[in-house]
Amino acid sequence: MTKLTIDARGVFVIAVTPFKPDGAIDMESCDRMVDFYLETGATGLTVLGMMGEAPKLTVEESRDVVARILDRVNGRVPVVVGVSAPGFAQIDTLTRMVMDQGAAGVMVAPPGSLRTDDQIYAYYTAIGDLLGDVPFVLQDFPLATGVQISAGVIARIMNDVPTCVCLKHEDWPGLEKITALRKEGVLNQRVSILCGNGGMFLTEEMERGADGAMTGFAYPEMMVDVVRHFNAGEMERGRDLFDAYLPLARFEQQPGMGLAIRKYVLARRGVIAHDALRKPGGALSAASRAEVDRLIARQEKRLKELN
Repeated sequence: MTKLTIDARGVFVIAVTPFKPDGAIDMESCDRMVDFYLETGATGLTVLGMMGEAPKLTVEESRDVVARILDRVNGRVPVVVGVSAPGFAQIDTLTRMVMDQGAAGVMVAPPGSLRTDDQIYAYYTAIGDLLGDVPFVLQDFPLATGVQISAGVIARIMNDVPTCVCLKHEDWPGLEKITALRKEGVLNQRVSILCGNGGMFLTEEMERGADGAMTGFAYPEMMVDVVRHFNAGEMERGRDLFDAYLPLARFEQQPGMGLAIRKYVLARRGVIAHDALRKPGGALSAASRAEVDRLIARQEKRLKELN
């Protein structure tokens, strides 16, 4: 597998981890999920992210899921694996394991104990030393990690740590951060910026200079098409398409419910066999399912009107 580089573009879909109702990993659904993501036009996959229920997997299960997905991808697109952990020993072990399996790179979020700019900078320079020549993604998601990383600190890290090749931009609000990083002279070279938050701000992020998305949504084809239209200079078409999906994307972003909604829709679409979350994690109520069904019906109506 070719390693991840600063030229990463398009949509790296955050993959869910399919489970059976008894909590066992559903490997057959993993295969269908990979096929589905690639058929929708994903330019890469990200496995074991925060919405992939990574903390609920054992090390052995993580190894098996990554191996299954990499085998199914078969080198067609790069696969990034989340290796965030409290200690360097876990990060190093997970990184060596997935890179040996054929991953293109890893993603590292900051631990919640970091508070100052100097602490954040020191952490990521140490990560660069730890991982050696392995390229990594800096995950900037303060709503989940509690760690605020300024544009200046991100630039400092990316300028001084050559293996930090991509920013997963997931600050909210964070559009000014993209603008600051794209200002001439801030970065020594243009690095990849892929955005998160379920694609909720994708059109604005693309206008600010993002290269695409690294996030999940039950309709990843929306993100693929929006990025494609923006890159082709068809901004209004991209915005119209985005608007058609926005109510469901908004609904999916509810804290504590988002993954259950995403899995319900993916199961409804036949991508995975079950919408089960591994415990702790519950299913949607009948009322919530009805609300999702109604949003999908209205979404399909809007898409017909667009076409």
